[in-house]
Amino acid sequence: MEIILRTLIKNGHIIDPARHMSYKADILVENGIISGIIQVKAVDVLVSDIAVDEVIDAEGLVVAPGLIDIHIHGCKGFDAMDEDENAVEIISKGLAETGVTSFLPTTMTMSPERIYKAFDNIIKAKNKSIKGAKVLGAHMEGPFINEKYKGAQNPKYIYKPSFDFIKDYTDIIKVISYSPEEDKDFEFTKQVKKETDIVLSICHSDASYSTGKEAKDLGVTNITHLFNGMTPLNHRNPGVVGLGLMSDMYCELIADKIHINKELFQFVIDSKGKDKLVLITDSMRAGCMPDGEYDLGGQTVYVKDNYARIASGSLAGSVLTLNKAVYNFKENTNLNIYEAINLASLNPAKSIKVDDKKGSLEIGKDADIAIFNENMDCLATIVEGDTIYNKIN
Repeated sequence: MEIILRTLIKNGHIIDPARHMSYKADILVENGIISGIIQVKAVDVLVSDIAVDEVIDAEGLVVAPGLIDIHIHGCKGFDAMDEDENAVEIISKGLAETGVTSFLPTTMTMSPERIYKAFDNIIKAKNKSIKGAKVLGAHMEGPFINEKYKGAQNPKYIYKPSFDFIKDYTDIIKVISYSPEEDKDFEFTKQVKKETDIVLSICHSDASYSTGKEAKDLGVTNITHLFNGMTPLNHRNPGVVGLGLMSDMYCELIADKIHINKELFQFVIDSKGKDKLVLITDSMRAGCMPDGEYDLGGQTVYVKDNYARIASGSLAGSVLTLNKAVYNFKENTNLNIYEAINLASLNPAKSIKVDDKKGSLEIGKDADIAIFNENMDCLATIVEGDTIYNKIN
């Protein structure tokens, strides 16, 4: 006889980005899948008729789809590029405390050997049962970038786009962030789109608007950390920023109020709309850690007052958490709570093509659930039905 494990989350304020609404209801989880969403008036029937193994009372709290960070290098003192096989697992556990239920560990522009080692570690973490956020695959940021907009990436290891470079890891790579203007005749772009399901994203790029649009027409769907590391918006050359704002491409945004002035948040929504904007952290190992000196891609990063910079002064990722990115965006735009959470749940799920299972609270989807207070502090996290973080009970 099959053993059914049931969890009931009751009395919560449910965030439903798929239907653009929020309401008070209870959620029943069975064997890792959402099996019921019941209006509160029906809860007595539910509880009396069905035995549950765990009850979480979310009275007065926000019950949301688990957040999805598609661009994060590290946190809790560890980085996806670390040779330590346990690094991704520690990052995973740290992310769960912020309401993130799945993520893409993100690599840096380093030697091929270090990148491949990172991929190997990400594969091991993906195949391992971890009490933390689920590893969905890898986000490969660099080394196929333009040195002019290298930011905190190491110029020593910048390469021209090459399919041979990635061919042995196409099953684990979900996203490649690259500079399309460095791709001769778009040969790499065409081969990736023809032979894989990898999402291509423009980043660290000196591409003109027309070059970016040509890449888009060939199947490039995303733009990495909009405004940062790319040609700016100009009235004569709209650049990559203009392409992102004026097209239907998914655009990542680091909403820490440092990488982008908070006054621009509403401008982005008004220009771009809400359906193709994806909040990310781009967090490095100093995330969830005190100020001090840290390492990112072999370079020293100085962290103070939420700023992370290398010696040249360039920003080196962030120390942002995704729940606070949502809070920052909600507080500085006209978005309501379910619209803001959508930018860090359903939108990223759609952008990497996992929205059939993740990104929203719907019957039949994975029970990836995060519970927050009004300040978006995470109080509980459930990953595929497993309660891995709980400050409520």
